[in-house]
Order: sequence, then structure tokens, then C-alpha cells
Amino acid sequence: YYTYVLKGSSNHSFYIGYTSDLKKRLTEHNNKKTFSTRRGVPWKLIYYEAFLNEISARDREVKLKQRGRAWQELKRRIDSA
Repeated sequence: YYTYVLKGSSNHSFYIGYTSDLKKRLTEHNNKKTFSTRRGVPWKLIYYEAFLNEISARDREVKLKQRGRAWQELKRRIDSA
């Protein structure tokens, strides 16, 4: 399982999610099959983390979506890369 961060090309926003199939999920986002990411296409995968189980990936997604310290630290790493 993966927790991932996408960046929109047309609106420069971020999207955080989790999935068991990263390649398929990115294709779904870019084909506008996900309501919350219809704007921003094309999306670029800018970061992901791999987990052994769904619960861990979902927990990490929730932490990042809270936009607290975990997100700020990750965003700083992404921006400096």
C-alpha cells in the first residue's frame, strides 16, 4: 500500500491519498475519474511512501491531510528536493 502526494499542473494544489496500486490510481486522477481531483489535471506524482498494510497507509494519509506538523515537514522536504 502507498500514501502519495500529487501536485496539480493547472492549479498548483496538492492532493494526498492512499492506494494499493499507485500507477492505476494516478491514471484515474488524470482521467478525471476522481471528483476531488478533476481540476488540476494533469497531476504529477511528487512523493510516495510504501507500507506493508492498508491501515498504516491510511493512518499516514489522515495525518498528512490534517495539514499539521507532519504535512509541514514533508512539504519542506519536497520543496527542497
